Amino acid sequence: MSGSGTNGNSRGSGQGAGGGSRRNAQGRERNRGPQRGFTESAPSQRTRRADPARLVAFEVLRAVAAEDAYANLVLPARIRHHGLDKRDAGFATELSYGALRGQGTYDAILARCVDRPLEELDPAILDALRIGVHQLLAMRVPAHAALDQTVGLARAVIGAGPSALINAVLRKVSARTLDEWLDLLLSTETDATTIASIRYAHPEWIVRALRQSLVAHGRAVSEIDALLEADNAAPVVNLVALPGVGSLDEALEGGATPGELVEGSALSSGGDLGRLASVRDGSTRVQDVGSQLVARAMAAVDLGTTPGAGPDNNISADPGTNSGGEAGTDSGGAGERWLDLCAGPGGKAALLGALARQRGAHLLANESAPHRAKLVRQALSAVPREAWEVRTGDGRDIGAEQPESFDRVLVDVPCTGLGALRRRPESRWRRTPKDLVDLGPLQRQLLNSAIDAVKPGGVVAYVTCSPHPAETTAVVSDALRKREDLELLDAGAVLDGVSLTGHLEAGHELTAQLWPHVHQTDAMFLALIRKLA
Repeated sequence: MSGSGTNGNSRGSGQGAGGGSRRNAQGRERNRGPQRGFTESAPSQRTRRADPARLVAFEVLRAVAAEDAYANLVLPARIRHHGLDKRDAGFATELSYGALRGQGTYDAILARCVDRPLEELDPAILDALRIGVHQLLAMRVPAHAALDQTVGLARAVIGAGPSALINAVLRKVSARTLDEWLDLLLSTETDATTIASIRYAHPEWIVRALRQSLVAHGRAVSEIDALLEADNAAPVVNLVALPGVGSLDEALEGGATPGELVEGSALSSGGDLGRLASVRDGSTRVQDVGSQLVARAMAAVDLGTTPGAGPDNNISADPGTNSGGEAGTDSGGAGERWLDLCAGPGGKAALLGALARQRGAHLLANESAPHRAKLVRQALSAVPREAWEVRTGDGRDIGAEQPESFDRVLVDVPCTGLGALRRRPESRWRRTPKDLVDLGPLQRQLLNSAIDAVKPGGVVAYVTCSPHPAETTAVVSDALRKREDLELLDAGAVLDGVSLTGHLEAGHELTAQLWPHVHQTDAMFLALIRKLA
């Protein structure tokens, strides 16, 4: 849960000398008496305003907790609303995401410093405390500034009374480093899952699920610590220039660096990407490299290969993935119909639409929710209109309504998102094992619809942003077991073929799994299923 960053509003008068603590009958320290003083300054001299960067982080945490919002959607809007510059926007981003990622560990620490169960605290107070803890334990913010500014935030947006409690609790937190707190919390623990859960701020069920996932995809269970650590690292922003449509020149001139895994990608130097004209017009997009790879893999499969001919023949000689602006020359795609069955919000659809245009193919992007279908149209707007169309409807119906109509189908099913915990920091605390059970039937129905919709000789790319075997290999195995006209292609070999490295080593038993700690991508799963002619 390491973090970094400072903020210009780091003024403070130093920590006060407060008195000793008192404990109640349950052994909790009570936040009363001499502990009320938090600096040597008089009350009138203490910070009473909310620093804008910290206020943004507080508003993000409040929206996530109270409105079930997504941090990655709320944060940019709040940054723009408060007019933060690049430096403060970076601080607010790290503070928001870091406090959300570390919530479980920070709450375990706070439980040792608060004289009542945390669930009895006002939720706004708890969010302010989490913001303060992250600054104190995981950011390069001086302790006096973290205390002063967090208490000032509380005074401004919650009230003077709660600010005294927040001051007292955070002073106790600041008495130890993060490593010292972890040593204290884990001093009596012997269960490996519990230890990993506290140390790396993941719910215990997710720790167990990720261990199971590593083994299911052919990796060593000993990698679990590296995987959990990778989930807690702030991800680099990935860009993609839509092939034949966009260019990375502007991003590279602005400090981005060329991507090392896939053609036409770049790693952003940060800041407000909306300042780039190519991002505003949609010809360059923010998209994780894992998503880029699986979309390109679907477009790259050679449909002319004889079934069962082996992995070396599964990749088109020219999949049309060059990003220099010229259309691909592979005539194998000419006249093909492609389907993105679950297209919202449109990132993969935009890339597929551009690839389809290069190949002389046509993309149908389907999305069940009207508001998300609108987002898909917006994502595709940079691609010439003749290459795509958007359908609003239930993807489970397409197989029956348009049977054997598509040459290539991407079905990126709704899933738990366990592969994108680093980008969606709040989701680890929202998801439960019940989600696996609830999503399973839908995932199977969508895959079956995709199989019904693909032509004999065509290919279905089954994709999830989760490595969990219940959402990946189990779903694919069920489909293969129920039908005799299907075969798995070597997804790992196809991914290698569309990567710049040529050896991602993501394949296992013909499916492929990307990993944050290995590939620095989201944990995308890919299975390529061909319908036999």
